[in-house]
Amino acid sequence: MTDSMPQLDTSAPAASRRYNAWLGGKDNFEPDRASADQIALAFPSIRAAAAQNRLCLERMVRYLAAERGIRQFLDIGCGLPLGTNVHEIVQKVFSQARVVYVDNDPLVAVHARALMVHSPEGVVAFHYGDLREPQLILKAARDTLDFSQPIGLLLAAVLHFVPDTGQALASAQELVTALPSGSYVALTHATYDPLPETQRTALDTFAAPNSAAGPFQPRTHVEVAAFLDGLDLVPPGLVSTVRWRPELRPSADPQLGEADAICYAAVAGKG
Repeated sequence: MTDSMPQLDTSAPAASRRYNAWLGGKDNFEPDRASADQIALAFPSIRAAAAQNRLCLERMVRYLAAERGIRQFLDIGCGLPLGTNVHEIVQKVFSQARVVYVDNDPLVAVHARALMVHSPEGVVAFHYGDLREPQLILKAARDTLDFSQPIGLLLAAVLHFVPDTGQALASAQELVTALPSGSYVALTHATYDPLPETQRTALDTFAAPNSAAGPFQPRTHVEVAAFLDGLDLVPPGLVSTVRWRPELRPSADPQLGEADAICYAAVAGKG
């Protein structure tokens, strides 16, 4: 750890801890669980959606490491360690792989120190940082990653927590611009596209600017695609998390549809 952090605030829900609660983790507090339960009342499939997002991320990381030969990863909005973590996936493919995790939750930093144990040959680093400050993230990442070699940039379930679309696009573009040729971007992003109007209205309560759930902005297929402008989409393109190469390990749940997952996923390369 090289970055200063604010004090841990457990009085209000945090996105990473709420996600941890949906996934059945123990690293969350009562406000996080209460917020998670409230959202689940409006959208009962949210726990399954969170699980499918995580499984999709694992498929994308394994694909990039095993099939595209990516040996370095920058995971922004990494969340709390749970299950199989990014560095564990890539270091099984290449023991010397380097992974930099970034998150703006102090609790994530605490757990990163203790739980993100890497292979003897590999390197894992954590930095406290915010997606809205890409230059600070890139400066910290350069201490660990070689920006003359391809990098896998992971933006899993994080862009929708930047409600200002212009700011979100600018941050993503700045990060992508810094990547060397041969790099890839893997993202997942919440959407209400497959939902009926009544359910969208119910969920909008939690996306309101002053909502206790915190800032949140689901986006349409067109809006999410804009984050990948200028990049080469890997088949099957920008699709639901349960439709992104569901046959790869860990496989997607075949019983779940796009309206259960409410999340887009894509991998795209930088030429």
